[in-house]
Amino acid sequence: MSAPVLQVKNLTKSFKGVVALNDVSFEVRRHEVVGLIGENGAGKSTLLKILSGIYQPDSGEILRNGKKIVFRTVKESAAAGIGMVHQEQSLVTSVTVAENILLGAEGDAVVGGIYNWKVLNRKAQKQLDKIGSPISPTAGVEDLTFAQRQMVELAKALGVEEYTADEPVIVLDEPSSVLEGDELEVLFAQIDRLRQIASVVFVSHRLDEVLRVSDRVYILKDGVCVAERNPETADTDELHRLMVGRESSAEFYREGDQKSVVGADVLLKVDGLSRQKAFSDVSFDVRKGEVVGIAGVLGSGREELTRVLFGAEGCDSGTILLDGTSVRFSSPVGAVAAGFGYIPAERRIEGIAQSMSVQENIFLADSRPVSVGPFMMVNKARQVADEWISRLRIRTPSRNTNINNLSGGNQQKVVLAKWLNSPRLKVLILDHPTRGLDVGAKEDVYTFIRALCDQGIGIVLLADTLEETIALSHSIIVMRDGEIQRRFDAAPGQKPLPVDLVEQMV
Repeated sequence: MSAPVLQVKNLTKSFKGVVALNDVSFEVRRHEVVGLIGENGAGKSTLLKILSGIYQPDSGEILRNGKKIVFRTVKESAAAGIGMVHQEQSLVTSVTVAENILLGAEGDAVVGGIYNWKVLNRKAQKQLDKIGSPISPTAGVEDLTFAQRQMVELAKALGVEEYTADEPVIVLDEPSSVLEGDELEVLFAQIDRLRQIASVVFVSHRLDEVLRVSDRVYILKDGVCVAERNPETADTDELHRLMVGRESSAEFYREGDQKSVVGADVLLKVDGLSRQKAFSDVSFDVRKGEVVGIAGVLGSGREELTRVLFGAEGCDSGTILLDGTSVRFSSPVGAVAAGFGYIPAERRIEGIAQSMSVQENIFLADSRPVSVGPFMMVNKARQVADEWISRLRIRTPSRNTNINNLSGGNQQKVVLAKWLNSPRLKVLILDHPTRGLDVGAKEDVYTFIRALCDQGIGIVLLADTLEETIALSHSIIVMRDGEIQRRFDAAPGQKPLPVDLVEQMV
């Protein structure tokens, strides 16, 4: 048998006394898809950064086709044929697809500091052809959907094939985190296509997807590789137990904790809201303690609707009433002051302040609980920050750790803590709140959503999956082409089926 195309042997990495990886070993064989799973903070991000040349291990080694290799930089990793598709998209939205695909690797497409557009576009088209993508290399990235941008990321990663004689190893970090329906099927088809020309490491928190696409699965827990499983004989319950250390709750979505909102006061009333080229004549109510789920494919207008509610984008007509009072926000500042909170899908860009610590991010939205006038009570702030870290099980060396050093899932928990900490919160808008979270962390988020409902907080939810939308919501609005198609009751025992929603979505 030939040597594995990529082999990790006894890797260990620590940060200020905190062990992120402890003697981790795994291998990737030619033309196979290897699944890699683990809780947030299990060590996946550290491992991927070592493979991409961002970090160097304290001990252990990496072998490429049986030969020891050291990655001191991202460029050296790429030169060895390791291509990364990161969880947080890394494209430059203000330039073209071709410029993104060849960024830093233009070669003879740049002469004297000036693009030879014909050569640049031809090179980019070659990468797009590898995945059978119809996207034009001349298209502007800002005009692409999230799913299309994901395909551009994949084409960009395949560019490593041009730098090495070896077949590439493509690492997909949470590639399906905000994809649904047909977009997921496109991704799975691309992975099948990739398998013919490369080997793949597939990282995902969606355990059913891992079992579907992988030939073998490795499980990380607390920095240790605790198991390897065959997808043909494993199931999601077993993977959950190995990841989290406990059985999955039978009440995963906490449906039993869903309280009726019949007769509750209307907290938020949206009437005839319209935004040109996004949505039109949208009307719905959110009662105190109610979760209103909004379902729809990309382009349905639901993302733009939530941004208008939070003041991040303007509207052309319609009214928004909060507690019976008309409100209209020119910026998120006014929305926050009125009692709105918003967890965005793009948390790294819009949800966190990357240069600040975990504690500072927790108090970004509202520092009043730990302040007297303009002065922060230092000891009180430390105490409250530690309480949120404990309650949400945020894996961080300390409250003073830069939030950039946390895994994506733990960053998401900090964003959640930021809003839960605010005593003026009335309406919380959740745009894919469990994106990038492991199954254990998702259960924690579902528990907090039910607790917020018990406090009378109204929630507008754009969920990760239709199943999540149905289970968490009291009622569901389905949008298509910028308009509301139907509203479903989703009380316990009266939940619609996913197919009922899909019929209205497409």
